[in-house]
Amino acid sequence: MKYVIIGGGAAALSCIEGIRSIDKTGGITLVSKEKYPFYGRPLISYLLEGKTTLDNVLSYRPADYEQTHGVRAIRGMGVTAIDAGAHTVALASGEILSYDRLCIATGSVPFVPPMEGLEQVRDRTTFWTLDDALALRAMLGDNKDKRVLIIGAGLIGLKCAEGILHLAASVDVVDLAPRILPAVLPEEPAAIVQRRIEKAGVRFTLGDSVVRFEPNLAHLKGGKDIAFDVLVLAVGVRPSTALAAGAGCAIERGIVIDSSCATSAADIYAAGDCTAQSEAGTGKPRVLAIWPNAMMQGETAGKCMAGGEASFDKGVPMNATGFMGLHLISAGSYDGELLLSRTPDAYKALYVRDDRLVGFIMLGNIERAGIYTSLVRERTPLSSIDFELIRETPQLMAFSATERAKKLGGGLL
Repeated sequence: MKYVIIGGGAAALSCIEGIRSIDKTGGITLVSKEKYPFYGRPLISYLLEGKTTLDNVLSYRPADYEQTHGVRAIRGMGVTAIDAGAHTVALASGEILSYDRLCIATGSVPFVPPMEGLEQVRDRTTFWTLDDALALRAMLGDNKDKRVLIIGAGLIGLKCAEGILHLAASVDVVDLAPRILPAVLPEEPAAIVQRRIEKAGVRFTLGDSVVRFEPNLAHLKGGKDIAFDVLVLAVGVRPSTALAAGAGCAIERGIVIDSSCATSAADIYAAGDCTAQSEAGTGKPRVLAIWPNAMMQGETAGKCMAGGEASFDKGVPMNATGFMGLHLISAGSYDGELLLSRTPDAYKALYVRDDRLVGFIMLGNIERAGIYTSLVRERTPLSSIDFELIRETPQLMAFSATERAKKLGGGLL
């Protein structure tokens, strides 16, 4: 059996491991645009912040990982086309690879909207890959005299702000939305996070947008001008679906996959941020671009490509991060009855609908948040557990002995 994997992130890595759990000898070829071995993309802001090193970022897997797993890795190379009928992949170099099973794990690409004068800005970058982070570090230099403007107050923009705050003279963040993290948090918890970040020195201009750039000046729609030396474009990302669409795969924002991570094209699978899979609880295809889903989808795809049986259909929107020491975890939907609790150091919102916990937000104290995540993912009837016991403090005693054993096995401590 010949396998080809397009991509070099979490889903591609897990696909290799899924294949090798079933097929120990089949040939695996991995093609990735990035020149680096597997690395933890969420670590790039911590690299700039000085909380980790480049060696640590690049040591996500051992240096001999591909050799020991029998993988031919072609890095720094793009794929130009997939011929689903011929079962071939064309590389930018002109090489043609044949496959029996293919996994598309192309991830997401930064979205840069058209903005007048953007081409005049010399020092600008997105903030998505390790190369982006290294380029930004070079632009900032060592004198801490650069004014940085970040367009986008989502997770990417805010992690960038946190990572570079100590390296810059100032950091301004502009977003069209009226609050930070608009795709992640409602108004009240977003305001809590914003105050923490502002206290550290980041300045926000929200509900506004850039209408025109000069080389070192941004003119905003509301009339404000912001001077800057370095521009970071963190408006958002979109699933990378062009190759899959060209191969005849169904696309609904992302590449549509079933519970085995198979696409609508024969012998082609997909995993990770480029996909749209039925969301647990709604059954509707949705892009769930988060690391845990990518890992589970990749493993599922790999096992099924190798002839094994695997299924993943419990994807939920989830975020686990932190800003300036304030921990945040959220999961699921916020469409339900709100059960809210606050303390001076913590905020917790639980959302309940139809005897299910459909979503939650925790700020500050996130101890045992995995129990809430499990309730959302498994769609556990709340009437089957002692929900009152875990409203304030998630604890396994609310479950039966059988369920406690399952959750302990899943590491939900």
